[in-house]
Amino acid sequence: MEFGLFLQGYVPGPAAHDTDREHEAFLREVELVVLADRTNWKYAWFSEHHALTEYSHLSSSEVMMAYLARATERIHLGSGIFNLSPRVNHPVRNAERVAMLDHVSEGRFEWGTGRGAGSHEVATFNIDDTSSTRAEWDEVIREIPRMWETEAYTFQGAHFQIDKPHNILPKPYRNVHPPIWVACGNPPTFGKAGRLGIGALGFNFSPIHEMRPMIEAYKKGIAECEEPIGRYVNDNVMVTNAVLCFEDGDRARDIATRPNRGYLYSLVCLYHDTFPKPDWAPVWPEKPRVLDRETVDAAIAAGALLCGTPEEVAEQLQAYERSGVDQLVFGVPSDLEHDEAMECIELFGNNVIGEFDKDPIHRTTRQRATVTGG
Repeated sequence: MEFGLFLQGYVPGPAAHDTDREHEAFLREVELVVLADRTNWKYAWFSEHHALTEYSHLSSSEVMMAYLARATERIHLGSGIFNLSPRVNHPVRNAERVAMLDHVSEGRFEWGTGRGAGSHEVATFNIDDTSSTRAEWDEVIREIPRMWETEAYTFQGAHFQIDKPHNILPKPYRNVHPPIWVACGNPPTFGKAGRLGIGALGFNFSPIHEMRPMIEAYKKGIAECEEPIGRYVNDNVMVTNAVLCFEDGDRARDIATRPNRGYLYSLVCLYHDTFPKPDWAPVWPEKPRVLDRETVDAAIAAGALLCGTPEEVAEQLQAYERSGVDQLVFGVPSDLEHDEAMECIELFGNNVIGEFDKDPIHRTTRQRATVTGG
């Protein structure tokens, strides 16, 4: 089981309207990834969101990833996600920036794809029906690899057309495309990802036992994959969760009870209006419910939160390993001070990751090597 971080340019509260504090938030996230690169983390994923105030100001993640490609040495940098709707990003531009990121990172880029966060976001581009982007994704995901494989690309599709032959440049690093992923939210989409031979990005707020049907659907799909979209199968399922790892377990639990801990999730419920929501979901702008220690312990026991000392967190992680998760990714805790986030990342990286990830080579690197030959 491998580990990563998820970053999205989260700028909550009044800071969202202060360009200086917005700037500081971006630079803090850069520091977190540089530290993660030095402390055994293998992946850093970056969102692409548009016009989602407070929740995510990271609208051009390729810029941050290009910078980090030269500021890091080992960690893989992933788009979580790049929007494939031609009304948001033309397919040629997607092909170009993916290949460029693959070059400047020297093969450390992970191409995560998707369709956008919800009706508010896609309305930025005058898209009034979120379901209409599904057919666009289905068309574009097959065509971008074709752009990399020919010097005379043309296409007449339902959602975009290129009439005259063009050589789309550059081609990916070493002429083999980066690992392909797609954002997934329910068993059918996990199964579809598997049958297409691409990785599943399970962005979720569910305890691990609720993710098992998704993981099983994905692995079943992988077993049924006969014609992968890419040149190789990316057999990989990633899920997200939260971690609070500190030397003092009581301190970790106290942090989990801070008043604003649920604020990020209230923004998820506000903007991701296509996601199913539990009855207890916070309603923005109401203040989220403050958790007590008993509730925190219940969340830990249910697999909805990893919290405690490195030893406690390692024990809690065993349920994830048993579930068949290939990669576990943590959003940077929204209620941590920057020095606390750095401490958590360093402690987890140096004291926990090695218990579960003993392979120095990234799983996706090994899969890509089946085509490159090493």
